[in-house]
Amino acid sequence: MLREPNDISSYASLCCIAIQSNQNDQHGGQSIANFDYGLAPGVAKTYQKRYRSIFTNLIEVMDSAESAQAAKDVFSSLREQGFIPTLDPNPAYDEKERAMLLEAGVNAEAVKKAQAFSARKATEETDRATYQAMEALLHNLNTMHSRAGAQTPFSSINYGMDTSTEGRMIMKNMLLVTEKGLGNGETAIFPIQIFRVKEGINFNPGEPNYDLFKLACRVSAKRLFPNFSFQDAPYNLKYYKEGHPETEIAYMGCRTRVIGNVHDPEREITTGRGNLSFTSINLPRIAILANKNIDWFFHELDHKIDLVVEQLLERFEIQAKKKVNNYPFLMGEGVWIDSDKLDYNEEVREVLKHGTLSVGFIGLAETLKALLGVHHGESEVAQNLGIDIVSHMRSRMDALSQQTHLNFTLLATPAEGLSGRFIRMDRERFGVIEGVTDKEYYTNSFHIPVYYPISAYKKIQLEAPYHALTNAGHITYIELDGDPSTNLDAFEKVIRYMKSQGVGYGSINHPVDRDPVCGYNGIIGDTCPKCGRKEGDGGIGFQRIRRITGYLVGTLERFNNAKRAEVRDRVKHSIVAEVKLTPKENA
Repeated sequence: MLREPNDISSYASLCCIAIQSNQNDQHGGQSIANFDYGLAPGVAKTYQKRYRSIFTNLIEVMDSAESAQAAKDVFSSLREQGFIPTLDPNPAYDEKERAMLLEAGVNAEAVKKAQAFSARKATEETDRATYQAMEALLHNLNTMHSRAGAQTPFSSINYGMDTSTEGRMIMKNMLLVTEKGLGNGETAIFPIQIFRVKEGINFNPGEPNYDLFKLACRVSAKRLFPNFSFQDAPYNLKYYKEGHPETEIAYMGCRTRVIGNVHDPEREITTGRGNLSFTSINLPRIAILANKNIDWFFHELDHKIDLVVEQLLERFEIQAKKKVNNYPFLMGEGVWIDSDKLDYNEEVREVLKHGTLSVGFIGLAETLKALLGVHHGESEVAQNLGIDIVSHMRSRMDALSQQTHLNFTLLATPAEGLSGRFIRMDRERFGVIEGVTDKEYYTNSFHIPVYYPISAYKKIQLEAPYHALTNAGHITYIELDGDPSTNLDAFEKVIRYMKSQGVGYGSINHPVDRDPVCGYNGIIGDTCPKCGRKEGDGGIGFQRIRRITGYLVGTLERFNNAKRAEVRDRVKHSIVAEVKLTPKENA
């Protein structure tokens, strides 16, 4: 078993070790659902250690070595009685500490001065230690390797709603470290950071974490992270129980979402669970074969869903027959719900039932073009048909969940590889069809095509209804031109509009370029604004970080051909359109 950490540095280190160890037991990414709550105890322990150390050293200087030893004995006694120094002012503790120190013979004036100075100094040192711990965590998650060194673990962290002083210190410093960048100012690729937005917590002026929401917008406008999740979206809020962080919504990677639990409705939580597998349906191919016959399209879609479900159940059987010893960290360390109740040689079948089996889809826009001649960005009729198609798929998943008591869910597939593979196969089979197979990629899930000129607000408005239907995961993002950090009000307004429209998970894309020679960060054309170096001088290009689906890629050369073509075709979305917000949303 892993040893209990005793300060924020060891909490952060253990966090990285757990991610690295867990990655060796599973395929795919992993997410820390409650990063702020989970690391807050490390901040508290750091403060306690710093306060006691500073206090006893001061007493020794101001009084005597004997008094310093007496103070140490008092602290031990207080700890045994359950009294500990805290970052928040605690008059009851202060008075108890003072009375016991005086009773132990420590000078009264020295006690008074030591208490005030130690609290202030320990707070400063704890804040600095937390910053350094977050700095180490960010560097570790971008450099450590797993799977025999094959790749950096895909990691995500969710935070935003812990209002404790300790949790706020974690979030503030994680954001500041991200804003600063890695050692040479590079934008960090991992972890994917997701800031939870919640009215009453951080959305409006006067709310306890509003300053952190503002900071999150500032950092995202510079570094592309954090993304934003919306706890108040009805399909997220229905699971939320105040005071139970495990019911707060969390996302993994570019969109994965796990919360509902038909297997055990008492455990509809985000922690200790995951997506077991997903398989995606090529919607445009069905639409091409339908030859504009919508009834035939739905009939064939049902057939494909049946086929995918059969395959998912077969995969589940393979996974379910594995033993705890096949997953020594994931199951052996009790990471998965109820896995701690299993013996080392028992099957993991029952605990895996808490996970999800997902059917995904790709290319709704091309599907609508094939069926109607227009996509949902161009026509209200197409939007209505798009909603009908995705609603039908979701209804099938809900029905399957009730029949099997397994968590079947619908995924808005990111399709990093499928976007190019499916369209190549269909172009070879059907030829070039305008608006359908005439590009290098199919459009990501339910998104409006990247090449279609549309305002940011209209895109959000049209994509938002699909978030409620795709309970296995979803994302909406818009493309901004220029440097959004110079117009944070506009950046924040977009995030607020996402919330108002019922988006579950969203992000804002913008150029993030860097000259690795002089270290300049910003928007770079052919020439670096800082040093005048041109692209390729000395055989060194500029680093151009872009979001591929929901996560970042360090340079465009690492994208596959389909996704590079998609990035090339992306239009920038205007944010100048007038949008009416409620007073709170516009606050």
